[in-house]
Amino acid sequence: MAVAIIQPLKTVQEIITATAGYLRKHGVESARLNAELLLAHVLGKNRLDLYLEFDRPLGERELQPMRALMKRRADGEPLQHLLGTVEFHGRSFLCDARALVPRPETEQLVELVLDLPATPGRILDVGVGSGVIALTLAAERPDAAIDAIDISADALALAAENAERLGLAGRVRLFHGDLFKALPEPVERYDLIVANLPYIPAADLAGLSREVRRDPVTALDGGADGAEIIRALVAQAPGYLAKEATVALEIGAGQAAMLVEHLRLLGYKNIRATADYAAINRYIFATHG
Repeated sequence: MAVAIIQPLKTVQEIITATAGYLRKHGVESARLNAELLLAHVLGKNRLDLYLEFDRPLGERELQPMRALMKRRADGEPLQHLLGTVEFHGRSFLCDARALVPRPETEQLVELVLDLPATPGRILDVGVGSGVIALTLAAERPDAAIDAIDISADALALAAENAERLGLAGRVRLFHGDLFKALPEPVERYDLIVANLPYIPAADLAGLSREVRRDPVTALDGGADGAEIIRALVAQAPGYLAKEATVALEIGAGQAAMLVEHLRLLGYKNIRATADYAAINRYIFATHG
């Protein structure tokens, strides 16, 4: 009589190790961290809790969704899309394919804006995406009036969901349209216009990582040299800026010198380029009026 052989259940530690190896073979950076975050998501745990449960056996009910996520990640789907959220400045935001995955560089832009010597009374976020800039500023500057615009209706829907999720739905007005055309009449004057607009040269899009290529093209494509939309913004912005108001921009690598000169020719002053944590001039601040 044949005897059935019962395979031992895999433990948390074994699944993490196996998943990390699989992801590494498929070119995923930080494979171990990805494996831990995916398993924590499946189990409804904090990632650090896994270290207390390394010997916990996992059954098919847990392994099946883990395998599905592991394959999608190996195929290049961004980790943030699989988890459904992203952490930004201490808050959790919904994150999916409707808008750009927020980057650490944008978090630094927000930190620089929060460090400005004067607190803006009226703020406009151009290219709001998932809402991380506008909603973080709304939470950190409760006395400010904040508007936000985007050319993508899908991105605006995601920003609205994040506003509701964070209890900030009444703090930020969202408008759909191309740059300042989105704003209603009469013209508002803002103390700060902040923008993380597309800045990748069109010819470079095909060479981006497979994860970045999952972001909406409209959130990446900055035209022939990457700065077309930024130049359009700063050319139109003076009509919407209050006296001595500030423009704060996130830009692409290698664009600082050209944009600083462009701002100077448009009559901006107090222009300064600021480096990100990788020592790349990633931000420009300037005043006008």
